[in-house]
Amino acid sequence: MMSLFNILNLGAGSLDAETQATSVTGENLSNVNNPAYARQRVDFTASTPLNTPVGQEGTGVTVTAIQQIRDALLDTQIQSEAGVTGSLNAQQTALQNAEAALAEQITNTSTSGSNSSPNGLAADLSSLFNSLQSLSTSPQDISLRQGVIGAAQQVAAQFNQDASSLSSLTTTINSSIDSDVSGANQDLSQIAALNAQIVQAQAIGGTANDLIDQREQVMEDLASKVNFTTSNVGNGAVDVTIGGVQMVNNITQTDSLATGFEPTTGRYLVKAQNAGTFLSLAGGSIEGDITVRDGALAQLQTSLDSLASQVTGSFNSIYSAGFDLHGNTGQNFFNGVTAASISVNSSLVADPTTFHASGTAGATGGNSVVVALAQLANTPNANLGGLTISGNYAQTVANLGNALSSVNVQVANNGAMTQMLTNQRQSVSGVNIDEEMTNLMQFQKAYEASAELITTINEMLQTVVNMKTT
Repeated sequence: MMSLFNILNLGAGSLDAETQATSVTGENLSNVNNPAYARQRVDFTASTPLNTPVGQEGTGVTVTAIQQIRDALLDTQIQSEAGVTGSLNAQQTALQNAEAALAEQITNTSTSGSNSSPNGLAADLSSLFNSLQSLSTSPQDISLRQGVIGAAQQVAAQFNQDASSLSSLTTTINSSIDSDVSGANQDLSQIAALNAQIVQAQAIGGTANDLIDQREQVMEDLASKVNFTTSNVGNGAVDVTIGGVQMVNNITQTDSLATGFEPTTGRYLVKAQNAGTFLSLAGGSIEGDITVRDGALAQLQTSLDSLASQVTGSFNSIYSAGFDLHGNTGQNFFNGVTAASISVNSSLVADPTTFHASGTAGATGGNSVVVALAQLANTPNANLGGLTISGNYAQTVANLGNALSSVNVQVANNGAMTQMLTNQRQSVSGVNIDEEMTNLMQFQKAYEASAELITTINEMLQTVVNMKTT
């Protein structure tokens, strides 16, 4: 039969257990607004019983573990969605910047150009063709010639500006990739360091719940930048692999990310620093930047260069055969064959009388060249997909708008999915104040009862002592 002293020890053990439970509950309550925190729970186990002639007698309770309430599957899903979110947000930002760079507001696939901004290339092309139409009615008018030249200069300047803006955007995206690579390397370093701390804590039989919370937060940040896979080592550490190259092995960071120009394609890509291998990425902001830079943005730049080349070629093929007021011929209207290099012939800018308006030498009042140039506004061009100059540009901008619209829809859908998974994890791992307050009251009552037990046993011992002294 258990002695009074054993019962006293039982009560003391109970006090200790309820104190630990109260401490854990306080930890949960203090982290109620910490999104990275997973609630914890004390695991109580009955202490080893005593064998007596009448059967086993309990010896109280023992705290065997402080368990972290996590759902590994939800954590993995949230990491995966973080990668999708990072990629889509990067694409959305880049496409929005590209749209802003063009200063156009085409919102559908119309090729009419009627939805263009008054400050963009579509409006400038329209002004050029309108000025040519006006000049055709009075081809000798110097002011009207100057109007055409000025409108052409604006078209060339807008081409140049668009090319410069898109080139700057490419540079900005590459800088963003560099920044994210640096951030990813910091995350990898933190994961390795946290692995070491977790392994050390668990090796001596303790728990590393707070460290695991920190590591999960770092891994989700890494997932937003670059897709990776993990595997549990078994000692509490996790290995991290990116693009088939192991970056973290147990407690050691074995490799890191770097950027460079891939020799075959010349593209600015991400590689494993030590392995020297260029990586195929499937998610995260780095992949999103690369996707839009080498996809929609590269196509936009190619389309603008093609359009600039066709504008130069179409105008020059008609214009160079004409004659100016002095009977001269053979001059080009535009120079350059890309959006960045197109410009109006400087000789023409310096002297509007050298404008080739007539198709016949000596016919100073002729307007056939001007009429032919004005008709380019409505002439389909086989090299532009059978569209007119303005129609092709409208289609180019519409394609950009459609790409952005598609990404916007994906961002909204991904946001809904991420919120759903976050809510699910919150229901599993989040702190419920009502539940914790109920637990707190339960542990308080149990503590008070254990204290009352100790008081009672103490009085019984005093009675025994007094019996021996009387």
